[in-house]
Amino acid sequence: MSKVLVTGGCGYIGSHTLVELLAAGFEPVSIDDNSRSNESILDGVERITGKRVKNYKVDLRDARLTDAVFAEHRDAIAVIHFAAYKTVPESVAKPLLYYDNNINSLLNVLQCTDEFGIPSFIFSSSCSVYGNSKELPVTEATPFGEAECPYARTKQMGEQIIQDFSKVSKTRFVSLRYFNPVGAHPSGEIGEVPIGEPDNLVPRITRTAASNLNLSPNLNLNLNLNLPLLVVHGNDYPTRDGTCIRDYIHVSDIARAHVLAIEYLQKSPVPRPPSLVPHPESIVHSPESRVRTFNLGSGVGTTVLEAIGAFERATGQKLNYRIGPRRPGDVEAIYADNKKAAAELGWQPRFDLDDMMRTAWQWEQTAKGRG
Repeated sequence: MSKVLVTGGCGYIGSHTLVELLAAGFEPVSIDDNSRSNESILDGVERITGKRVKNYKVDLRDARLTDAVFAEHRDAIAVIHFAAYKTVPESVAKPLLYYDNNINSLLNVLQCTDEFGIPSFIFSSSCSVYGNSKELPVTEATPFGEAECPYARTKQMGEQIIQDFSKVSKTRFVSLRYFNPVGAHPSGEIGEVPIGEPDNLVPRITRTAASNLNLSPNLNLNLNLNLPLLVVHGNDYPTRDGTCIRDYIHVSDIARAHVLAIEYLQKSPVPRPPSLVPHPESIVHSPESRVRTFNLGSGVGTTVLEAIGAFERATGQKLNYRIGPRRPGDVEAIYADNKKAAAELGWQPRFDLDDMMRTAWQWEQTAKGRG
């Protein structure tokens, strides 16, 4: 089986991608220091697939330890780089932490990818690179907007670093811009495990519903925080109901796109080897010739209140919520044009919004039931 190194493999999207990689016949190896994840999620991956994924508990900011893992798996055919801090409010409060972790880890992983000649690299990017775009839906050609938070800035910087590096690298690159991943694996065996108070809307919805039903918390998965009331951050935006608009996409759909991206790169022409002493004329390439970028979204914008309504409709649970003030770092509206991913990767979302809410709620109940 072809080996794939997955940084942040114990995380939310990472763990679902492990499942999809195994189903497609790849051998994933996880590198995750578990500072923002829980290694017990690999038990769920094993229950789904019947296979145990090895995890290296390594901080990717440590160049020596990162190099040692790559040296052990120099036969890998691809790297998927998920590992990053991703909480918007925290990034506003602790910008240096985000620049240190997200940028330095990327630099070390790219260095090792180059050193060991790994041919394919998939970067976990974000729709936050578009900022408060006036162009909706956004396409891959939509210019970067002003970053609304340091987290978004690190994703913009990450993409720019990869663009620069691609001009002198033999590796082929794909950058996947996620919109709002939600839901859980349909088996109920794995899902999102926020550390502390959830930042994203859907886990806050499910945690609030669970608190109102007095479901027992799962201390092993850190699901021990009750949220008796959901706060909607602002209802004075210029949208159809005053709340922010997002493009929600099922996490398993996003995970499957990574398998398609690897297969896409395997069929792509090998980039021209860089010159040992590069001259400007020898490294001028169209960015798209070495880095392919794809939006991963449903293509539909959903307001916060519409998402709450979808949860209530899909689960039969009434949600206790109130309107609060706006939250720093939030963009007003963002949703995707996903035609390029459909045309070039052959990717289409398979789950709708009701599926997302139903599987997220199933995971919340299953996870707490294991407590």
